[in-house]
Amino acid sequence: MAPFPSGLLVLTAPLGALPRRAAAALAEAAGLVTGPLYVHLQPGLRLDGPAPRPAAPPPAAALLRALAALYAAAAAHRGLDVRVLLGHGHRLARPPRVLLADGGAGDAGPVRVALRELAAAAYGCPPELPALLLSGSDGPEASPDGSGAELPAFSDVAVGGTFDRLHGAHRLLLSACCLLARRRLLVGVADGELLRHKVLRELIEPYELREAKLREFLADVQPAVLYDIVPLGDPYGPAVTDPELRCIVVSEETRRGGEAVNKKRIENGLAALELFEIELMEDPHHGLSEEEKISSSSLRRRLLGTLLRPPRDSPALPPRPYIIGLTGGSGSGKTSIARRLEQMGAFLIDADALGHAAYLPGSPAHGRMVAAFGAEILNKDGTINRKILGAKVFGNQERLKSLTDIVWPEIARMVRERIREAGAQGKAVVVLDAAVLLEADWQEMVHEVWAAIIPEEEAVKRIVRRDGLSEAAARNRLRSQMSDGQRVRRAQVVLCTLWEPEVTRRQVETAWELLQQRLNGATAATPSS
Repeated sequence: MAPFPSGLLVLTAPLGALPRRAAAALAEAAGLVTGPLYVHLQPGLRLDGPAPRPAAPPPAAALLRALAALYAAAAAHRGLDVRVLLGHGHRLARPPRVLLADGGAGDAGPVRVALRELAAAAYGCPPELPALLLSGSDGPEASPDGSGAELPAFSDVAVGGTFDRLHGAHRLLLSACCLLARRRLLVGVADGELLRHKVLRELIEPYELREAKLREFLADVQPAVLYDIVPLGDPYGPAVTDPELRCIVVSEETRRGGEAVNKKRIENGLAALELFEIELMEDPHHGLSEEEKISSSSLRRRLLGTLLRPPRDSPALPPRPYIIGLTGGSGSGKTSIARRLEQMGAFLIDADALGHAAYLPGSPAHGRMVAAFGAEILNKDGTINRKILGAKVFGNQERLKSLTDIVWPEIARMVRERIREAGAQGKAVVVLDAAVLLEADWQEMVHEVWAAIIPEEEAVKRIVRRDGLSEAAARNRLRSQMSDGQRVRRAQVVLCTLWEPEVTRRQVETAWELLQQRLNGATAATPSS
């Protein structure tokens, strides 16, 4: 059966039974639905009885525990977009294309009819949707445990975070906010300077995308609440000046931030907010050197070595050899990555070494440089004194462009020669190691761009240690280069050498293995002549 782009899963087990029942249902649903999987909770509903009427569970502690269990179970399935609905009577952002129910819901025929009736009444779904019964659990049903103590209610609630790649812990946090808020939820989304020290900040989704995902999720989950989503340029935002707020929702790791907000509010003559704390959610996939809790930084780390965007459409390039353009700034560890790829079978072209060759007497570029910058750039043996030449172009963009207009085309010519050599040797993959790959527009010569990135502070330490420069000189060098953010926006694959060498090795191996899969898939898709 082909997977469906979206689905609605109806769970009718008592809230106390959900941790066990939901895990099995979500595991099966994950193989059926590729997009949003909406979950309608209605404990005690008989789908094989009279026509069902939609009703939401009351906002109580048992519901919050059930939500935690559902989102924790969903975290075991990477990419599963679960949205547990806390309200009904509205159209969903991605209308369900299939209806699902736990296999223990009753006789198949009447249950399918009831599923369609419930989906139509609650969410306006068309009556002809396919309805499937999951295998479910055959164990004894837990007895109803009641809803437990009701959660407190507040007119206006605040919450803050980065909300990058909206994961299960975010969804639980936001769902708790929806249960507490009776009128409005103020969501502060970290942006600008607040992202500066985030791990792999270059991979954080743009603010506009994060806001759009938040708005869609919240409107799906509980449309009865007014959502005010704002960018945060400082740790406080409007939470320290808004007199209508009554509560701020935090986790164990953000509680101190909530306390800091209250301190500022008191300084501003406003009442302190009630702090409502949500437990952190364990990450079932966490690996070595990763946090045990679900976090956006861990999810960003897992993107390293994977294909972030499709390879360039480059009909002018022959399919073999397949050319990877590897770039990165000073101190990024690009060279060590290039050597590892060479060990794994790639044909390596070092553009920096070719650049040195371009300066040698007798090269086409040598005479043009002398003509452009004068004989004073020559040593006695006719070689170019790169220090003197560097002093001539330093800080002068026009002269620097004159130099690169001479040198870069000559390097590109030599690169093409080396690519032809690789093809003649039967090499399947060529790696072009080039710091100025993007600045020189050499991406036109490659099928994919791979970027090595590193935080500026770490790059400065490496440059100072390796080259003996002062810290100020190291920073100036980095800031004269393209930023990692600019590289990432144009790269198909991103790698980072910030951690132990073993972590880098695994990233490179992942990138290589996925590349081989792409190449083998392309070969299989090409019809034989």
